[in-house]
Amino acid sequence: MSKNDVAILGAGMHPWGKWGRNFAEYGVFAIKAAMKDAGLEWKDVDFIVGGDTMRNGYPGYVAGATFAKAMGWTGVPIASCYAACATGAHAIEIARTRILAGMADVVVVAGADTTPKGFLAPNKGERTLDPDWLRFRLLGATNPTYFGLYAQRRMDLYGATEQDFAHIKVKNSKHGAANPNARYKKVFTEEEVLASPLVAAPLRLFEICATSDGGAAVVLTSMEFAKKHGVKNPVRVSAVSTVSPTFPNTTIDMPDFSTDSAAGIPVPDRSFKDSISYAAYQEAGVGPEDLDLAEVYDLSSALELDWYENIGLCKPGNAEKLLRDGDTTIGGRIPVNASGGLGCFGEAVPAQAIAQVCELTWQLRGQAGERQVHGAKVGITANQGLFGHGSSVLCTR
Repeated sequence: MSKNDVAILGAGMHPWGKWGRNFAEYGVFAIKAAMKDAGLEWKDVDFIVGGDTMRNGYPGYVAGATFAKAMGWTGVPIASCYAACATGAHAIEIARTRILAGMADVVVVAGADTTPKGFLAPNKGERTLDPDWLRFRLLGATNPTYFGLYAQRRMDLYGATEQDFAHIKVKNSKHGAANPNARYKKVFTEEEVLASPLVAAPLRLFEICATSDGGAAVVLTSMEFAKKHGVKNPVRVSAVSTVSPTFPNTTIDMPDFSTDSAAGIPVPDRSFKDSISYAAYQEAGVGPEDLDLAEVYDLSSALELDWYENIGLCKPGNAEKLLRDGDTTIGGRIPVNASGGLGCFGEAVPAQAIAQVCELTWQLRGQAGERQVHGAKVGITANQGLFGHGSSVLCTR
């Protein structure tokens, strides 16, 4: 048990899809589901944190207030935050900090998104000092462009194959087929994946996540509150990592055009992505060897292989063996993306990191149904937001 534990009493999601409705509708749905799961009423909540969305007008920029108003004003404090793909984890950290400071007992954390058709792109306008805008304007470099470059790098360095990338998609499609909240429930074959259109070499259409609508929420409480309400052994948030890179960052990250120079300056002991989970392990007092499952941000199937190494499941270059040996499938040594991952969900940016925690919650309770990881007691999430936002939540029971 970590000194920084907080309890997860409720988890709820609005199924992912593509409906084009108001994002607040998805968030309210998820909040109500989480509150019901926790056995609490809205009046019991004394702090609300909303993960912002950049694609839904002003209400999206103040998601905490938007959700609080939609659920019914109660006068409690609120917060809104944005950290790109890491938004959900940063919102959870705000909530956890409030609880650990003794300033709240019951906190709702929610994120929801309504996404446009096609690639995510910067908002309109001329912003010559914005690297995210510049990479579209100067290079035409969409997100899949970077994903393809990362995949090619993995092939060149470690001998990954197109079959390995297809294998990830096949594995996750089998997991996601059993998830009622997943958008895509088709089980793919390797042949179908490799026959799909080439998008950003070497990646194909079925190996790149879509953009989706969806919402997720959790109810976090102090351990004392959980005990007083008869929950003796709740799932716990035992660590949250929101670290940033250490200079010089020698691995190129989207949306940058280049790495930092390491001339005359020692390279950090750990890369940015390696440091994300490392900080969570250090806080919780566990290591990769203690994990029962992991939820990682598979924006492309190839990126999942990178995450195996970043979270310490194997040494650099050994991720393909882990995959080929069946270790990361349900029933294997360390299942990864038992939810189906982004390949089955698509990306609803401020909701996705919260959805990862929802999956860990259900898994650690033994409530994941056909996709249950037997005996799961420790799980970790990992992802990365643009501009140096780390995101990892370590849950225990």
